Amino acid sequence: MSVLPVLQTRIGYSFTRPELLQQALTHRSFSGTNNERLEFLGDSVLNFIIAHQLFNLFPDLPEGDLSRLRAKLVKEASLAEISTSLHLGDALKLGEGELKSAGWRRPSILADALEAIVGAVYLDGGFGAAEKVVALLYRETLTSIDPKVIDKDAKSQLQEYLQSKKMDLPEYQVVTIEGEAHAQTFTVQCLIKKLKLSTTGVGTSRRVAEQQAAQLAMEKIQS
Repeated sequence: MSVLPVLQTRIGYSFTRPELLQQALTHRSFSGTNNERLEFLGDSVLNFIIAHQLFNLFPDLPEGDLSRLRAKLVKEASLAEISTSLHLGDALKLGEGELKSAGWRRPSILADALEAIVGAVYLDGGFGAAEKVVALLYRETLTSIDPKVIDKDAKSQLQEYLQSKKMDLPEYQVVTIEGEAHAQTFTVQCLIKKLKLSTTGVGTSRRVAEQQAAQLAMEKIQS
């Protein structure tokens, strides 16, 4: 597979057991031998490494802020963004159904594969190797992150704003659910009765769609 050497260059690590990398790139729709176990391992390794990096970078930051920073760095959207920069989708092994539904672009699949790669590096080269890979992947983010500006998710921001104005919390309603079970698209409406404001979000899960609808509501409120 010609993309593997390029991918190893991009992550800054050369596998002694390339079959681990192959497995990390294999989605469950393609084979019974897939990346789910590596993803499980990589998730824990990644969380620890990021926690360690933040602990060292910000020695005076309280635990709650450190937790929020870590959550921001390891959330699906952040992992998918890194995966896209690595052109990870080009290397994925997907089943026919996922290929037809453009699974190589789906954030959840990209994020899972990146975690699986971290797990594979850990098994192949140990903790030190995994730490170097994660440090490289997050180099720009970790050098530019501002602990004073810790993003809360859009739903939390909207809730806090409405509570500060003594308004009722927004109502979220699922408008439609489309697609097959493995590739559904949710459309959710966010309704703020007091402001007579309604926004609509679309996402690969109800949670993602609600966040998008809340973000649009905040933008309208602040405009």
